[in-house]
Amino acid sequence: MSTKTVTKIYLFLVFLHLLTVKLRSCNIFEGSWIFDESYPIYDSLQCPFIDQGLNCIKNGRKDNFYLKYRWQPTDCDLPRFNGEDLLKNFKGKNFMFVGDSLSNNQWQSLACMLHAAVPNSSYTFDRTRNRSVLSFPEFEFTVTFLKDGFLVDLVVEEAGRVLKLDSLSRTEQWKGVDVLIFNSYHWWIHTGRLQTWDYFQVGDKLYKEMDHMEAYNIALTTWANWVDSNIDPAVTKVFFQGISAVHYYGKDWDEPMVKDCSGQTKPIEESTYPGERYAGEAVVKSVLSNMTMPVNLLDITLLTQLRKDGHPSRIASGASMDCSHWCVAGVPDAWNELLYTMLLQK
Repeated sequence: MSTKTVTKIYLFLVFLHLLTVKLRSCNIFEGSWIFDESYPIYDSLQCPFIDQGLNCIKNGRKDNFYLKYRWQPTDCDLPRFNGEDLLKNFKGKNFMFVGDSLSNNQWQSLACMLHAAVPNSSYTFDRTRNRSVLSFPEFEFTVTFLKDGFLVDLVVEEAGRVLKLDSLSRTEQWKGVDVLIFNSYHWWIHTGRLQTWDYFQVGDKLYKEMDHMEAYNIALTTWANWVDSNIDPAVTKVFFQGISAVHYYGKDWDEPMVKDCSGQTKPIEESTYPGERYAGEAVVKSVLSNMTMPVNLLDITLLTQLRKDGHPSRIASGASMDCSHWCVAGVPDAWNELLYTMLLQK
């Protein structure tokens, strides 16, 4: 190896060290959205992994402002996402997203970001009803989405659909994964016809009703206990995707005359959100703080609250209003930029 090459490697390692030190002293989840003409990172029309309802450009969205914003922390700069670098650094590894459709939203974004970074690299892609698997053989790298919206068990029994808050039975697929990114929240706040269970169960006792955040806390604690008992932090890095915001009522962001996210083209230009925080945030932070396993919170709540413009709205179907999921390309790309930053810190 030439002296010039050694010098370049040394300078890069020094730069990476200084960057890491600065990032560790910075809250990367506090900041604002900055217009950046160099965005988006990829062309959604060239990405084969996006669900039809989330490919907003393909579905006819006319404005493209929502694609041109990047997340800017208040006290530091994020490293530019480098998909080829991620694939090389994690060669031979596998990532897995486990959760609901917001977890799938992030998986699709990362799949597109990686594909765009190595467009000439071959890949294999397999999708079933509850599982999506993308592999890059050149890098021996796999990233999987596993649908599991509650994390704990939902079982159909004689009494009806029973949500077992202290039971986990589908955990074998979580073992042996190098990077796990879990998510669970939105299904817990469903009521009425959207509710997908009839009873809660703790131990042998059935409950027709229970405070949903109390149930969420019990379930997350069950998940946390499993992680603490079964995951080796020297082998597996664990993340928890925080709560993603919804924008169904303009009054939440101080625009009471605005009905929902439809027609929104720009983010809130502040670094604070005028609306209320979500009850689940405190539950997540409490559970994670009591774990022995170091779990990294991907705290996306504020940055998504500020993005009233990033949803598919009626673009997907023309009928139902979607102000909870996100266009791809779009806001979830920032989640993966933050994930990339956190992985660099490790």
